[in-house]
Amino acid sequence: MFKRILIANRGEIACRVIRTCRRLGIETVAVYSEADAGAQHVRQADRAYPVGGPRPADSYLRGEAIIEAALQSGAQAIHPGYGFLSENADFADAVTRAGLVFIGPSADSMRRMGSKAGAKELMSARGVPVVPGYTGENQDPALLAREASRIGFPLMIKAAHGGGGKGMRIVRSADEFAANLESCQREAKNAFGRDRVLLERYVEHPRHIEFQVFGDAHGNIVHLNERECSAQRRYQKVLEETPSPFVTPELRTRMGEAAVAAARALDYVNAGTVEFIVGPAGDFYFMEINTRLQVEHPVTEMVLGLDLVELQLRVAAGEELPGSLIRNKSVPANGHAIELRLYAEDPEQGFLPGSGRLERLRLPPPSPHVRIDSGVIEGDTVTIFYDPMIAKLIVWDRDRASALQRMREALAACDVVGPKSNVEFLERLVRHPAVTEGRIDTGYLDRHLDEFVGAGAGAHDDGARFAAATAWLLHEEAEAPKRSLAGADPHSPWARADGWRLGHPGKRIVVLLDRGERVEITAHGASGNYRLECAGAHAAAARARLDDGTLSAEIDGVTRRWQVAFGRDEIRVHDGTRRHVYAHAPSFAWTQDAAASGDRVVAPMPGRIVVVKAAAGDEVAEGQELLVMEAMKMELSLKSPRAGRIDAVQAAAGDFVEADAVLVELEGHP
Repeated sequence: MFKRILIANRGEIACRVIRTCRRLGIETVAVYSEADAGAQHVRQADRAYPVGGPRPADSYLRGEAIIEAALQSGAQAIHPGYGFLSENADFADAVTRAGLVFIGPSADSMRRMGSKAGAKELMSARGVPVVPGYTGENQDPALLAREASRIGFPLMIKAAHGGGGKGMRIVRSADEFAANLESCQREAKNAFGRDRVLLERYVEHPRHIEFQVFGDAHGNIVHLNERECSAQRRYQKVLEETPSPFVTPELRTRMGEAAVAAARALDYVNAGTVEFIVGPAGDFYFMEINTRLQVEHPVTEMVLGLDLVELQLRVAAGEELPGSLIRNKSVPANGHAIELRLYAEDPEQGFLPGSGRLERLRLPPPSPHVRIDSGVIEGDTVTIFYDPMIAKLIVWDRDRASALQRMREALAACDVVGPKSNVEFLERLVRHPAVTEGRIDTGYLDRHLDEFVGAGAGAHDDGARFAAATAWLLHEEAEAPKRSLAGADPHSPWARADGWRLGHPGKRIVVLLDRGERVEITAHGASGNYRLECAGAHAAAARARLDDGTLSAEIDGVTRRWQVAFGRDEIRVHDGTRRHVYAHAPSFAWTQDAAASGDRVVAPMPGRIVVVKAAAGDEVAEGQELLVMEAMKMELSLKSPRAGRIDAVQAAAGDFVEADAVLVELEGHP
């Protein structure tokens, strides 16, 4: 076994590998960019070396700098994690030439699988079912358009190199093909350095089911059952689970045999994932092999009692796979495991990635039923340069229904203050019938996003609004004496916040912003007893108490409990089923006319301008794409807020811009 390894990655996967190595007594070496100098993987490793600037191209993609750090530190092997250089065959070769061990498959296997086109041809030759399509090297747009017509619509354009949902487009008609091809090629070039694409028939309402495979240098190859990853948004996995509620024992056997055949075609060594598209009738087609550990590997570990990182290390060190795995054609699973990805992103704004300091981060405590994989803690910063993942929540229980309930409880225990998060979206997801009934397909979220995001996902809740107002009143009354103690006259009656008035009960107004809607709640009373009114709805709150984040109140004769947290002018209440987040606004405040902001296009977050599609003097239509921006591994389309003539374009392709920077101004702006 190795004595010291270097981890050529960051975030939660780097921390995950460090945990396994520490348990095995292996020293760890981290590498870090300027943006990650204080990151958790740097703090947890035994030693760490800087490898460049904050952008991935200047640090985590600098293979020569990473190998130099490994040699300088005395590491014997390099673990690539996932992403960055994990599927880069040239890097794997360079590691080997430097006299180090690359903890992953051979460069030859990666080269054959690094091209989706070559992989499909190889799999077809070995009898593994593949989706009909075009995988040729000729990338002439006219030829690709003809091939698209031959295959028929709908079809999928996919980057031939890479993964992670990048460089993929569904095209439903011939007139949409050229624009989607251009966008797909550009995204592929930016993400993977190559713009080659392939075309394949798009299977309607498919499921995404993948098999974990493992091979060793002694010729043994096994599969470790399936994971279902059908809950996806724009090809990005949202929920992963094992076993699949769709897969029957007979289908598992056939798909497992196909997965092993695919790996055997490569003489595969180490961890890999064979991904399949599965039709509603159980017909399945090879999609790709990811020649690395997957983000969702913890669910496999939870049901099989394995440490896949440890298996990677042992196989890379020349050991044979455990006999118990080799002897069994399939590994019996114990219970059910589910994983969700908690991101710094705003579902209400098209899942716009977020960044900033995590002022508060509360996650459920680890237990035999709950596992947390994270690369950040409270006080850390989610930077603009990398994937905005905060944590992975993984739960286990004896069956699927129990595991879903464990996940609901785990999500209810989460609290994120700082950048916006997708926790409310995830809570709705795990309660939605398409998930609970196990019938979600890969396109469901995109087709029915209004069922999970925004006002369409559920009407406002007067009870939650009254609970939030009650909590705010109690909070305000409790904080007022503390503020007065710091003032010139700590005994002044004017320091009280109980709304007292001579001769009649005082009135206070609590203003909440519920998804931008201004909600005014009037309150009479004090000390936990209030008469509340909101837009014609009335309630009486009695015996209300706020203790250690828990609000207990009798509202209209029914005593209820809520978990409550306060952020920067924000109130979050959770009734055990649903989360409600309200911004607290001043009772009397000037608000800007919404039309005043309709004359400019601003950067929604820091990022790099990729394409500028308009110039001063151009006449544009409402909703017309003016710029394309790249931020946090995503392309963002910035569109005109109205029809008109462009007065000025204040950004060029390649420019790095800050959040809220004005990029385009229309004539008539103030």
